[in-house]
Amino acid sequence: MKGCFTEDHLYLDYFHQKEDCILPLHTSVSLFLLSYCDCKTFRVFLVSPEEIPSDSQFTDKALPEALEFCLIKKCQLPSVVQNCCLPAVLEKNGTFCRAGLAVVLRHIIRKTYDADPSKKEVLELLGFKKTCLKACAEVSEWTRLCEISIPLAVENFLSLSLDQHQSVPVELLQLEKKLGEPVRVHNDDKIRRQKVQQQNSLVKKGSSNSSEERKSRETQESPVDLELSFSKLTVQKNPVSTKREPSHIRKMKTSELPPLEHIFAEGLYCTLADIVLFPCIHQFWVFCKNHQDKMLELPLISSWYQRVQEIPGVKKAAAQCKMQFVQFHGSSAFQAEHPQRPCTASDEPEEENEDAQFIGGPRPTMTKLMANGIEAVFSPHPHPTWALDWESLPAAVNPGEGKMSSDRALRKQQQLNNLVALVTNLARPGDVIVDFCSGGGHVGIVLAHLLPSCQIILVENKELSLIRAKERSDELGLSNIWFIQANMDYFKGTFNIGVALHACGVATDMVIERCTKVRAAFVICPCCYGFIQNTAKFTFPRSHQFKEVLSYKEHMVLCRFADQTAVQLPAERRRIGKHCMGLVDLDRAWSVERSCSYSVQVTSMEPETCSPKNNLIVGVPV
Repeated sequence: MKGCFTEDHLYLDYFHQKEDCILPLHTSVSLFLLSYCDCKTFRVFLVSPEEIPSDSQFTDKALPEALEFCLIKKCQLPSVVQNCCLPAVLEKNGTFCRAGLAVVLRHIIRKTYDADPSKKEVLELLGFKKTCLKACAEVSEWTRLCEISIPLAVENFLSLSLDQHQSVPVELLQLEKKLGEPVRVHNDDKIRRQKVQQQNSLVKKGSSNSSEERKSRETQESPVDLELSFSKLTVQKNPVSTKREPSHIRKMKTSELPPLEHIFAEGLYCTLADIVLFPCIHQFWVFCKNHQDKMLELPLISSWYQRVQEIPGVKKAAAQCKMQFVQFHGSSAFQAEHPQRPCTASDEPEEENEDAQFIGGPRPTMTKLMANGIEAVFSPHPHPTWALDWESLPAAVNPGEGKMSSDRALRKQQQLNNLVALVTNLARPGDVIVDFCSGGGHVGIVLAHLLPSCQIILVENKELSLIRAKERSDELGLSNIWFIQANMDYFKGTFNIGVALHACGVATDMVIERCTKVRAAFVICPCCYGFIQNTAKFTFPRSHQFKEVLSYKEHMVLCRFADQTAVQLPAERRRIGKHCMGLVDLDRAWSVERSCSYSVQVTSMEPETCSPKNNLIVGVPV
């Protein structure tokens, strides 16, 4: 399965089938979306981790009838795809791969619309600004919940027998809580005033009718937010009324308006999030259909599940995937029991205790570190005068040939000089070098051109940036470069050197983690220190030495002031900002040295004026 082919290939894990469900759930979700979109653009491969299932083990009970499938073993995957977690899409050129559930599903939607622009309802799954599930799971709690947490929680739930289950998975309780929160949309104020008008109208009509007639009408007349939601799905000839509200409603304060309630997962309109969650929640309900107590704990999810069933595309996709909807008896009687809010990092009592001891500002924090013998130390640059002859390089390699101003292009060249000098000194023939957070490929393309005996992999979440990098690579005719659009967690390949230029916030820590996991050297220029915060994977400070001295809040002070290095700021503030940068990166360096057996140095780019964020963290396994 090497080389180019005539159509894009979609690779899905196939572990086993359970009634109308294919596991893992990421595969069931992908097939459900393909059926919803009626997408025939891809050749679909089901990938077995070991041997291909026999006919007795493999049935087409849960497979969409309209799609054709090919069963392969994991070892038969193309080389670039073997570096990624599935699902993954490999373009017909064989060098551009998209991996991870959210990235692949968004790509399916785009390809469906490109092939048939009349399918606007498919494109609208991406939301108002086309950003649904676009944010990385590493930084977005909502993307993480939809893409990772709930599918895994339901899979774990299905793997146990009913008598082993004591409670509803906490991830579903988080979704229940989310569905109970007020909805905010771009035309929030207008819709809330329409809701007041509709409520007033119902009250007036109801006062002159019997209670039975009133109850009958309330079941027939949809709330304005529900009416708006389904008008977008069904392309009504008579859309929701847009008449101007009476003056007394227009004069109401925003704080007096009723909140909008969730109709779908992200608010008033059906989005990709609903398509991702629906197969997962469906399997949960199938498993629990004889246990009413589980349903009573999740009244909002129960209502949402029934509402999504009414969407025409969902009905069609469910029929193709042979899903039989679970029907609730007496579901209108469900009473919302507010679940206890799951504990998160911000709920921990330690944070509250720290408030009383916390002293703000960078100087007290730096003084506290100095009193404990901790100061920012910058190692000398090993190649301070090394520079590429940019004029002799092809135009597609030189950042100065793009749309940058001459000053910015010069600074970018100087930044690249620093990283390329360090990487080329570490590289050996046959090495695999990964350019994380690659953007438009400035670092990776230079390395691919200079090191033809090495394999270069660009990993980037933003599609347009990676497409531009691919175009530059094609212009150069490079054959030693792959492009992977994925969140960093979905890249699982082995490699020798990791590099990143201006990895934002915790992305620096993610690159370090990826590199240390495979014992690879790394050269990283961090950026956006102010975006550093505790996440599901990382807590700060990182090192034992810093944890003994600083609280989380004090460490965050260093991070915020580490962003105070812009050229327009006063010199003293920039000096403090640079010192804070050095302390934050020293904490990272010490953490890696102690826990991973690395030799790590923090140095500065030459010249330092090439970027306000000019630190370099260089690590080599020992």
